[in-house]
Amino acid sequence: MAITRATNLAAVGSGLGDNPAQPVEVGTNVTIGGGSGIVTATQFGGNITGTAATFTTFNGNVIGNATGLTGTPDITIRNVTGVAATFTGVLTYDDVTNIDSVGLITARNGLQVLAGITTLNGQVNAGNLNVTGVVTATSFSGDGSNLSNVISGIDIESGGSFLGAGVTSVNFDSGATVTSSGAGATITIAAGINTTAGFSTDTNRILDLDSAQDHKHTVTGFVTFTCSGGSEGESHTLRVINSGIATVGFSTFFLFPSGAAPALPTTDGAISLISFTVNRVGTGGTQLLSGASVNFS
Repeated sequence: MAITRATNLAAVGSGLGDNPAQPVEVGTNVTIGGGSGIVTATQFGGNITGTAATFTTFNGNVIGNATGLTGTPDITIRNVTGVAATFTGVLTYDDVTNIDSVGLITARNGLQVLAGITTLNGQVNAGNLNVTGVVTATSFSGDGSNLSNVISGIDIESGGSFLGAGVTSVNFDSGATVTSSGAGATITIAAGINTTAGFSTDTNRILDLDSAQDHKHTVTGFVTFTCSGGSEGESHTLRVINSGIATVGFSTFFLFPSGAAPALPTTDGAISLISFTVNRVGTGGTQLLSGASVNFS
């Protein structure tokens, strides 16, 4: 009822002080409760300070505690507690130290971690994950074909024949010689000593220093040894085994102490050992610094 109605004005007149005795209607949509202090209205506007509860529609500001608000108010509160909440627009945290989520966090437009260490336990599924710093994990799985500067395994060959793939550890035995080609793409290993063997009779015998380090030759008649190839600093041995009467000589490539070639035994079955080191190769001529151990028979 309206406060201007004469029939009610007399009834409540005695109580219109600090606490009206009966509810008073102001206009058609506002009621002031007599005795309770409750103001009921279909809509509020402006600022409210204190405790605000169960607003149907409110436009303005609320400072304090509020429940059931709709409309477009600006609310300043200390704690928000609820079983569910929906936010539209941008939700900004300026002073949040930790976010502890038991369930799933979904970021539709990316997740930025600007400092500190991020720890992820379990599986991480991401279309694109860009990391500027260091990624450390106990294990990785998936396709690593697009990773750079990573060797996932190498193939093993022997004499050009494929032996196996995926080897991640290679051990070179003592004395092995390792050479590379193609900026390290291919590694050739010469381990141990390679030996060549042959039979020579009444001829000049050429030792191929590129093919082996040990040269074993059975000789008969008149045989002269010469050489081809070789690299400076290489060490070689020549084993000479007489089969019948044999006379052995050496080309000018072989340099012996005092400038004189040794006289090897000529008898059948005699064995001699010539050791030499390549001192020089090239246009200036090949020089083999040689020594002889004769007649092991």
